[in-house]
Amino acid sequence: MTRPVSNSGRALNSRSRLWIWPVAVALVAAVLGPGAQAGADSDPSGLPEAVDTILGDARMEGGVASVVIADAGTGELLYQHLPTTRLMPASNTKLATSAAAMEILGPDHRFSTDVLATGRRYGSVLHGDLYLRGTGDPTLLAADYDRLAARLAASGIRRVQGRLIADDTRFDDRRLGRSWAADDESSYYSAQISALSVAPDTDYDTGTVIVTVRPGKSAGDRPVVTVTPDTDYVDLDVTATTAAAGGANDLTVEREHGTNTIVVSGTTPVGGAGAKEWATVWEPTGYAAAVFRDALADHGVRVAGPTRPGGRTPATARQLASHDSIPLKDLLVPFMKLSNNMHAEILTKAMGHKVSGEGSWGAGLAAIGGYLKGIGVDTGTVRQVDGSGLSRMDNFPAGQLVKLLLAVRSEPWYADWHRSLPVACDPDRFVGGTLRSRMCGTAAALNARAKTGSLTGASALSGYVTDAGGRELVYGIVLNNYLASSVKPLEDAIVVTLAKSTAEGAGSVSVRGGGGGASDADIECSWRKPDIC
Repeated sequence: MTRPVSNSGRALNSRSRLWIWPVAVALVAAVLGPGAQAGADSDPSGLPEAVDTILGDARMEGGVASVVIADAGTGELLYQHLPTTRLMPASNTKLATSAAAMEILGPDHRFSTDVLATGRRYGSVLHGDLYLRGTGDPTLLAADYDRLAARLAASGIRRVQGRLIADDTRFDDRRLGRSWAADDESSYYSAQISALSVAPDTDYDTGTVIVTVRPGKSAGDRPVVTVTPDTDYVDLDVTATTAAAGGANDLTVEREHGTNTIVVSGTTPVGGAGAKEWATVWEPTGYAAAVFRDALADHGVRVAGPTRPGGRTPATARQLASHDSIPLKDLLVPFMKLSNNMHAEILTKAMGHKVSGEGSWGAGLAAIGGYLKGIGVDTGTVRQVDGSGLSRMDNFPAGQLVKLLLAVRSEPWYADWHRSLPVACDPDRFVGGTLRSRMCGTAAALNARAKTGSLTGASALSGYVTDAGGRELVYGIVLNNYLASSVKPLEDAIVVTLAKSTAEGAGSVSVRGGGGGASDADIECSWRKPDIC
């Protein structure tokens, strides 16, 4: 059979060489235009026609698709549709951020959190200030702060005459990313970024609290509302009421702008499920200090002075206790499987500090760009303004995502990075992740690995799948500007087609139905708490 011309055996995933599109592809694109498919007229396998048919679905009418498919082993380009068109990749941006973090920080990188002191100790009294210094650990739980407090108490200290100073200076004080939506401010996937924070659960949703609402015993009663972790750092304004059994459960939990007042409104019926919502805090550094101060009190250590967020630890301070995070190669699992935005932003600032001594988005993004350029990604065709893809200013063409996916296969840390990608139809949240309810009952189930991406009007799926002939294929799919409730069935159909195909023939796949109206159905399933997918 006739195939698109390969790159004469040149390794497309070599850091020392740029990824060069096959000559035949360039000629086809020049003659037929930027939307041409590689081998569309000459490939008897039928793969280009099969993918074209999927992209021709009515749900993409008026929308834009950038799709590239390649052979992972050879780098041979098998299909392309608008490969250079820049679209919003949503959380596919995390592919670049996570790969750069593995290279720049290293798979064994751990975030440390230290308790230090100045002044002198006389018996059980510390005559000086106590410092809580963070480096960005997104996995710190209230229990970890409790253990730090326990170690301090075990050393014999019972009173600190000075202040509690929360040192978050490893990162700058810019809390929110560029062009993040204002109406997402209290949503847990848009939490503020600090080098010192608290996660309320082992999904590690740092910078948030969990608000649990349970109905009262009788209609008219005030619901019972609790916060995890149990902290006075947030205030509750409960205007909600308990409705009669069978009534509406329409609770709203939202933090007021610029405050730590969380308003709980609406109704919940007697005997009903109530609600469990994750809400961000205002100023996570103060949140961490408050949780630690409470832990100290629980262990019999009293701090006489006030809490001061944002102070810098003197070089002469003595370390009293320390906590290290899990290594980065393990942190990648909750980060990538559950598409955790805050992990991406923390890693971005940590890379900035590692490369240039500046824990800022600007420095971190420059570090990511440097890595991408080094592996052959054309950074001149990419715009990345945050680490997570939450910004609608991020732009990636599918062609560059595929270059990245091909290049990282030669990295020494690739196995750990590949393990972090969600697996289609695996029900375990920390294996299947955001793909655990997709492509079930197909050739792609427990086969395809990919990073999902979702914003209103933007959806993406990029990763790896093994076809029916045993070839590993790489795909980058970025879909934008559609009005349908979801285009994820189209992404799935492309990947299932690849899984059912061989080099000699494309598999036949029917695209499942979907709605036609605009909605928020394409939001990452893991961005809806409690997780329902």
